[in-house]
Amino acid sequence: MKGEIFVIGAGKLGAKIASLLYDEGHNVVVIDKSDSAFHKLDDFSGFTVNGDATDLDFLKSQDIEGAEMVIITTDSDNTNLFLADVCFYLFDIKKIYVRLSDTDKGLLLENTPIVGIYPFNLSVDFFCSKEKEGRKQ
Repeated sequence: MKGEIFVIGAGKLGAKIASLLYDEGHNVVVIDKSDSAFHKLDDFSGFTVNGDATDLDFLKSQDIEGAEMVIITTDSDNTNLFLADVCFYLFDIKKIYVRLSDTDKGLLLENTPIVGIYPFNLSVDFFCSKEKEGRKQ
């Protein structure tokens, strides 16, 4: 189905992103290899699919090739980078976001439109903004 958003990985980050996008009215498909991961999806009536996203035939069977956007949030940087490359180079998906724990791996995204999400950097930025606010008081 065209226009869908795929979230691969239903951990805390993936589940929250999927729920937010669904609440905004998007068609969201969440893929995870563990059925129990879907319990993190609060008030979510989108689609959930149990399966191995590293299996290209499985991804094709889910019609990921027609995705408007893919957000990849598994707990493995290597898996996330692999899936980002597959989505961009094989499936020609233009909007891809990928969670990376190791900020150095972001170098692998250079010269691509793939956008890295770095929880480490976000936490540091949040701390710095709170510290700066505290100094102003």
